[in-house]
Amino acid sequence: QVIVHDVNELTEKLFPIVEAMQKHFSAGSGTYYSDSIFFLSVAMHHIMPKEITQIIQVDLDLKYKTNIRDLFDEFDNFPEGAVIGIAREMQPVYRHTFWQYRRENPQTKVGEPPPDGLPGFNSGVLLLNLEAMRQSKLYNQLLEPTMVQKLTEKYHFKGHLGDQDFFTMVGMEHPELFHVLDCTWNRQLCTWWRDHGYSDVFDQYFQCEGEVKIYHGNCNTPIPED
Repeated sequence: QVIVHDVNELTEKLFPIVEAMQKHFSAGSGTYYSDSIFFLSVAMHHIMPKEITQIIQVDLDLKYKTNIRDLFDEFDNFPEGAVIGIAREMQPVYRHTFWQYRRENPQTKVGEPPPDGLPGFNSGVLLLNLEAMRQSKLYNQLLEPTMVQKLTEKYHFKGHLGDQDFFTMVGMEHPELFHVLDCTWNRQLCTWWRDHGYSDVFDQYFQCEGEVKIYHGNCNTPIPED
C-alpha cells in the first residue's frame, strides 16, 4: 500500500516542532521554513498517524544489495530505551565539527573513530521506532528548544546536515537512545574529508568489513556496478 504525503502539509506540521533546532543544524544563516523537511525524522512520531509504529526512512542515493525487508528485523535488536536505529558516520566530519570541544576535552571519545570512539551518525538509513519515540520522555525532552540550546552550547556545535547533526549531538550525550546499525547497512562511499585535511586518519573512519547490504553514494559518489 502506497500513501503519498504532501510536502507542504508535512512542513506545516513540522515547523513549530523543529524551528528552534534549525538555526543550529541548517546550512543557511537563518531559520528557513523549507529547511524543516530536513528534520522530518526527528519529529516523525508527531507527524504520522498513531497506528504507524515503525518506519524506515532512507535517502535516494542508495543501492540495495539485499531485501529491504531484512532491515526491518533490526527493530527486534533494539535494546531497551532505544528509539532510533542508525549507522555511524564513515568520515571524520564530526572530528572536524567538534574541534573546539575536543580541544577543551583532550581525553574525549567525541569525534574519535570506531570501534571505541564516537564518530557521530549518518542519517542515510534510519529505523524509527515511532511508538518508542512517542513513549520516551527523555527523547521528547531533547526536542525542546531549551535542551537543544543547552547541548549546542556544551559541545560548541554548529552543523549543516539537518537531522543527522541532531542525532549525532544527542548520541554524544545519550547513546542509549540509539541502536547502532552495522556499517554494511549504510556503506557510505563519500571520501571528501580524505582530501580536505584528514588523510592521516580517514581510513580509521572509512573502513567497513563484511558483505555490503546497502551502498550509499553520498556527496554524488558513484556506486559500484554489480
